[in-house]
Amino acid sequence: MTKVFIDGSSGTTGLQIRERLAARRDLKIVTLPEPQRKDPEARADAINGADIVFLCLPDAAAVEAAGFVKNPDTCVIDTSTAHRTDPDWVYGFAELGKQSAIASAKRIANPGCHATGFISAVYPLVAGGLLSADALLSCFSLTGYSGGGKSMIADYEAADRDALLSGPGIYALGQSHKHIPEIVQVCGLKHAPVFCPIVDDYFKGMATTVPLHIAQLSGIQTLRQLREALADFYAGQALVHVADEAGTAAYGKIYGNAMAGRDALELIVAGNDERCTVTALFDNLGKGASGAAIQNMNLALGMEPTAGLVL
Repeated sequence: MTKVFIDGSSGTTGLQIRERLAARRDLKIVTLPEPQRKDPEARADAINGADIVFLCLPDAAAVEAAGFVKNPDTCVIDTSTAHRTDPDWVYGFAELGKQSAIASAKRIANPGCHATGFISAVYPLVAGGLLSADALLSCFSLTGYSGGGKSMIADYEAADRDALLSGPGIYALGQSHKHIPEIVQVCGLKHAPVFCPIVDDYFKGMATTVPLHIAQLSGIQTLRQLREALADFYAGQALVHVADEAGTAAYGKIYGNAMAGRDALELIVAGNDERCTVTALFDNLGKGASGAAIQNMNLALGMEPTAGLVL
């Protein structure tokens, strides 16, 4: 039976992974007694005794844990930022044509949540020659407060919380958000986008929006053509879907928590033949974190990518 160890299982991402794996009968979850949970030797033994290791740790701790690996058969899936731009790690966004690379990899870097939204919209356009790598782009990305981890969850759910938390909070004002490097590298952009992340008073769910002028696009003259180009890129994918014209109209408004509890992502192309938006709607704890990690595990084990996931 496949052995799985979650290093950092008490954090939000680790807990979500454990929750998603709880019903799996094809996996054995390796756990450490509480006194050994932070013991380097015990962790190293668990890591090298596992087939799949999820690193759900801060960046420095993830680098340390990756250094513990001596077993050549152990596959490591890092959910931190630490290895997302490392050329020795496979970037774990399967729908970008990386299924085969993930399936054969022993080091997989799970994408960031905001990055997942931006990349899902922009990568197909740049890769297909429809949008110049030199384009000057912007993005606003709305997330539920669970994306901030235990500390932020505690702040939002406190009985005596700050009244300001009832409204949206714009953060990373210095344009140095930690997901920008992977956004630029994976999409092959020459310029970092103006990136505006926003946290709001709901638990989970994301709406990451990239505004575009149709005139920025090569070979695209209409909103419908843009939608069709994205739909063609993701054709046949179970976890990334492009809403058609009727599906887009049905939204009316796009709410950040509309995909909460699901592990899929939906792209919504809206606007007109002059100006438009592409919005990635998904769960920051699903396709934005734990769901993507399990998808990558399934691929690495040669299983159905959607096993144990909620579509």
